[in-house]
Amino acid sequence: MERRIDASIEHRPYQKRYAFVPFGQISPHLQHAVVAAEDARFFHHHGFDWKEIGNAMEQDLGDGRKRGASTITQQLVRNLFLSTGRSVLRKGVEFSIVPLTEAILSKQRILELYLNVIEWGPGVFGAEAASRYYFKLPASRIGREQAAELAEVLPAPLHRKPDHLTQYGARILERMRQMGF
Repeated sequence: MERRIDASIEHRPYQKRYAFVPFGQISPHLQHAVVAAEDARFFHHHGFDWKEIGNAMEQDLGDGRKRGASTITQQLVRNLFLSTGRSVLRKGVEFSIVPLTEAILSKQRILELYLNVIEWGPGVFGAEAASRYYFKLPASRIGREQAAELAEVLPAPLHRKPDHLTQYGARILERMRQMGF
């Protein structure tokens, strides 16, 4: 809804692409690439990665550059229930919902929902829509390098495209290897 309103205000066309697919219909390569890129300790924390939060705070205090430390669970909560804007109030609401989400849902279900709701480009939501839009393939058939290219988009989906594997994509592939994926 937020993207549709933005497009209307800016007098530009908007087309939403979205298709929910079960976890088993999303390539393991894509599942692994997203975890490696977005939340390497996803399977080892309970919704908050306190180490990454500490690292982000140190960097913010050190050189003033903002760095994200949101986990996949935090991003899922934000995408399902909150806006994309940054505010202390939004963080407070997110902070209260994340533990409940982790208590109710399995890690696999959290990842399944996340992969199906995240934005991969203007109007492109979910792994299936992204796979078909960028590679003309179902999410189940995405290969290792394509998965890394798609994961590269996630930090800035309105500004990045999975055109080719960048240095960041190579780091995602290396992190996947290190994680045993």
